[in-house]
Amino acid sequence: MPDEFGPGNPVPDPLPEAGQSSGEPIDPDVDLRDPVQRTELVRRHGPVLGAIALGGGLGAVARYGLARAVPAAPGGFPWATLLTNVAGCFLIGVLMVLVTEAWQAHRLVRPFLGVGILGGFTTFSTYVVETRGLLGPGSVPLAFGYLAGTLAAALLAVVLGHAVTRRAVLGRTEVAGR
Repeated sequence: MPDEFGPGNPVPDPLPEAGQSSGEPIDPDVDLRDPVQRTELVRRHGPVLGAIALGGGLGAVARYGLARAVPAAPGGFPWATLLTNVAGCFLIGVLMVLVTEAWQAHRLVRPFLGVGILGGFTTFSTYVVETRGLLGPGSVPLAFGYLAGTLAAALLAVVLGHAVTRRAVLGRTEVAGR
């Protein structure tokens, strides 16, 4: 089967110029002019979006609480953000094992806990802003240390959360299906 895109058939621009329409619907399987399809879209995706929104609000409140409990001095090291992102990544590793290998989870569990709560709790945008804030005369090594250290710690936390949960809950370390 030939590729859909290639020489002579470029990838369409997903973001048309301001004021222009791409001519394509957002979801080509749904015709929003059809009331039946519009109702089905809301009925099917509305609960997922609601779970994500509720979880995101709860995660953001938890992040705010942690930031208040461990405040960073102006120009100081952002310990709360580092702790938030590493803990959130660890919990993402835990969650992925639980919802894919240990539980028969309801379809809203992963959007609520993963995308919602943990997505609202972790804050990689703040991490980038704080890295930029650390860039100053004499603190460039600290900024780059924070940049690389957070990334390494977050990735290690996901792997560790996954491995610890597999061992604790499932009593094994091999990858499922292998």
